Parts: sequence; structure tokens; C-alpha cells
Amino acid sequence: MKGTISMKPRIAILHGDPAGIGPELVAKLIAEPDISKQANVLLVGDRHVFELGQAQAKTHWSVRNVDLDDATSWWSGDGIPLYTTKTVSPGKVSLSEISEAAGHASLRNLDKAIDLTQAGLVDGIQFGPFNKASMHLAGMNAEDEHRYIAKYLGFDGYHSEVNMLDELITTRVTSHIALNDVVGSIDEDGVIKAVCLANDTLKAAGKSRPRIGVAAINPHAGDNGNFGTEEIDILAPAIKRAQKMQIDVCGPWPSDTVFLKGRDGQLDAIVTMYHDQGQIAMKLMGFERGVTIAAGLPIPVTTPAHGTAFDIAGKGVANLGAMRNAFDIVCRMAAHHRDHNPIHPAA
Repeated sequence: MKGTISMKPRIAILHGDPAGIGPELVAKLIAEPDISKQANVLLVGDRHVFELGQAQAKTHWSVRNVDLDDATSWWSGDGIPLYTTKTVSPGKVSLSEISEAAGHASLRNLDKAIDLTQAGLVDGIQFGPFNKASMHLAGMNAEDEHRYIAKYLGFDGYHSEVNMLDELITTRVTSHIALNDVVGSIDEDGVIKAVCLANDTLKAAGKSRPRIGVAAINPHAGDNGNFGTEEIDILAPAIKRAQKMQIDVCGPWPSDTVFLKGRDGQLDAIVTMYHDQGQIAMKLMGFERGVTIAAGLPIPVTTPAHGTAFDIAGKGVANLGAMRNAFDIVCRMAAHHRDHNPIHPAA
């Protein structure tokens, strides 16, 4: 039995922003009957926030407190193991409100989960939705949580947000910048990095030879230079370089049709040039199922692609779809990471 348990990935699950739907989603996720078959789960966060989530979701499951002094016993015994933190008092949890207190809880619980991963005690992290405005109020020293994680880890390699819907993912060459700055920020190396990230992410999720399409920048892929030459000067050479690296990549495809190829199963990944080029299409195809992956980091991290949904927080009606998909993906990625980086002690 011990050998069987040790093969399952160990996943730290955070409740996310306490003012949003994260606590409710965690409560619903843990109540799923097959969760314990997929992974050894460790809750990380404030006990009263997890209890709040259970009340919102009208679910009940037992927890037991654990500590670092007895990590070998985390995965045995009754109840879900909980590494209790004290990041926010019950009186400071104001549903559907941006606040420094909620941002502080999000950041400090994320810190602890990263510490546990770095110590080899868990293999991956899944968090409920964060609110960037609250996190910035609490002093987040980065553009977003993905870059915050990289800074916390001291990681300076290439990484980026990847969005996944069912079996289709998107990466992007530029991200949270003004649209006016997009074209000047795209070069061959940036396209190559995004293509490689898509390829590596899908391989880590179990796809042996991902099929990747590159979206064009200009209408009709530039129409042979009539509407812009970036496809000729930048994208086509980058695609050829990637093909020489034995990556199955094609394009550039007009951005108003390339997602049809993804939807119809002809592509496993689409590399877009800017944030909304991919986000609009993915969210239209399945807003309540999408997952965000902090791709390229040394540790597997996932979260639902939707936000904290303050409009429905506390009402018990949050859809579990994206949270469940994020759990499934982080389990796959953590198992792959552990198999290929056998440096952590087994559970």
C-alpha cells in the first residue's frame, strides 16, 4: 500500500482569494469522489476560509492539521491533510471586495506552497482564483502571479502563461502590454520561445508529438505583404527554425481561422501574438472549462482561467469545470515532472 501511495503526485491546493469563489470551488473539488485516487492532496491556507467554502458549497469533508515536523504522516490517516496558515482573520474576509487583506492571504499562502514544493514535500500547486488588484494592494512585486512565482523561486528562464481548453492550449509571444506596443515587441526569438514552450508544456501533459499552429499578426496573414510584412519577415523564418528543431509547427495562419483548426482537433496548440488574440477565442469556446498553466517554471502550477467572479461569490453556484480540469492537468504535469526530476523524497 505504501508503494502505491508514493506513486501518486502530491498536490498542494490553495483556496485563492478568500473574497471570491475559490474557497467554494476547493470545497466542491475535494468533495469529488475520485480526487484521492488521482493524487495525495495537501490543503494550504486558512482553516476558516476552507470552512467558509464548505458552507458556501454545502459540502462537508473532514480535515486534520499537519506540520513540517511529521511530514511522513501527511498521507495517512482520516481526513484531508491541512497545512494551516494564519494569513487573514475571519473579520477581514469581505466577500466580493478588493482588499489588501485578501491579497495578503493570496500571496502568503502561495509563498508557503512554493516553499513546500522547494522542500520536496509536494510535487505541484493548484490555486483557486486570485485577484490581481488585491495582490498589488498587498505589495505583489510583479506584473502577475506567474512572474511573482518566478521571482520568488529566483528563476530567470523563459516562462509564460499558457491557457488550456480541453486538449487545446495557447501560448502568446507578448502578454500584458499595450496593443500599440505589440508589433514592435515581436521578433523571431520570441516566436521560437513561445513555440518551444507550447511544445514542452504539452509533452509534460502527456502529448508525445504536439501539433502547433502559429497565428498571424496582420489580417489575412498579411495577404502576401499587402497588409504588412511581419509574416514574411518574422513569423515564417521563425517557423522554419522551429521545424529544424524537429517541432511539428505550421503557419502563419490568419488569426480569424486558426482557432477553427484547433477546435476541430487539427492542432494541439496555437501560438498567438498578443493577449486578446487567443483569450477571446478560448473563452468563447469554453469559459467555464479553461485552465491557466504557469508554464516554463521549475514546478507545475495551474489555476482556473476564469477570475474570482465577485458577482457570484458566496452564492454556491460557481461551476467546478475549470477547477476540476486544472486539478487533472496539474496531476498529469506533476507526475511527469517527478518522473523526470527524481530529486524529491517519495511520500
